[in-house]
Amino acid sequence: MADLKALADTLVGLTVKEVSELADILKEEHGIEPAAAAVAMAAPGAGGGGEAADEQTEFTVVLTSAGAGKLKVVKEVKTLLGVGLKDAKEIVDGAPANVKEGVAKDEAEKIKAALEAVGASVELK
Repeated sequence: MADLKALADTLVGLTVKEVSELADILKEEHGIEPAAAAVAMAAPGAGGGGEAADEQTEFTVVLTSAGAGKLKVVKEVKTLLGVGLKDAKEIVDGAPANVKEGVAKDEAEKIKAALEAVGASVELK
């Protein structure tokens, strides 16, 4: 078996283009969907220029606090997610809680604005 430390050092040193090519090879030749490719691609950008932050395409809307108007926030979560009142209340009561994961920036900002309009504190991650 190859020296794993050397392999790890090689992987860490790959450029974004090389990581993309590696992901294609793993998928086409070995049938492996490299779900961690996005993580590997983000690592080189973190130390050298901040490109990874500009490339984020999926966001998680996190309810950090319901604020004073908890009932309004519960109703808004219910409306936004299309869930029942009980499920919406559980999300709000569990704050900080993920309201919606893996959404596009535009949708995430709309959800954030709607929740903030009824008094909630919201973050996008």
